[in-house]
Amino acid sequence: MTERVEGDAGSGQPAMNEAETRRSADSSERAYLTIRKHLVEFTLKPGERINEVQLSRSLGVSRTPIREALNRLASEGFVSLTPNRGFFVRSLSTEGLLDLYELRSIIECAAFKLMCERAEDREIDRLREYWEAIVDGYRDQPADIILAEDEGFHLLIAELSGNPELVAQLASINARIRFIRRIQIEHPSHDKAQVTFHSGIVAAAVKRDAEEGMKLLREHIEMTVSVTQQALKDALLKVFAPDNAADLKRRRKVRDA
Repeated sequence: MTERVEGDAGSGQPAMNEAETRRSADSSERAYLTIRKHLVEFTLKPGERINEVQLSRSLGVSRTPIREALNRLASEGFVSLTPNRGFFVRSLSTEGLLDLYELRSIIECAAFKLMCERAEDREIDRLREYWEAIVDGYRDQPADIILAEDEGFHLLIAELSGNPELVAQLASINARIRFIRRIQIEHPSHDKAQVTFHSGIVAAAVKRDAEEGMKLLREHIEMTVSVTQQALKDALLKVFAPDNAADLKRRRKVRDA
């Protein structure tokens, strides 16, 4: 009896499916990167409804990869999905921002305290090694990488607390503030010297000094809140000032006519 070989030359079907899957994944990734670029550069304005048909035409792909990309961006906090209405660009607003950062501070401080009490030395070493691996080039990385590395640092502390609910809650908060944090990191007021906070937090972890670590975390997050508020104000001016200027110009033309 001849053994049937999956994907042989006679059928060719599995190979075709694999190629189609690759093309679909490539289209989705390209759509994701392009739409994300539009979002962070404010080509798509905050609060604006996203036209999937228009994006499909401009990118030359079907609506399926567009929808996959938008769902991914929604999970990352860059867009929101309203049932029966579609996807919208996240609004730039300080509403609720302080509450989220306050909750983040509570969760991270609790996680740090539990980490100091529960984590084994080799687990504390994971945090130290994570930071040592990225600290030298941290200041000069693109905003997306800085954001990912920063989230990874804080999530690792939550993971080492031994409480998965803290990890889940912190990940949820990160998703809700990620778009705003991305803006903050690119703002001139972003103090990349606050890297020293991370180094201090690691040193406190190694010494299992919960009080010092929690103090540094609170200060670190409070500083981030202040910078973020300023970044948001400037972002709003950047986004809407051109429209305001155009409206003013039109009103002047009408007045002078």
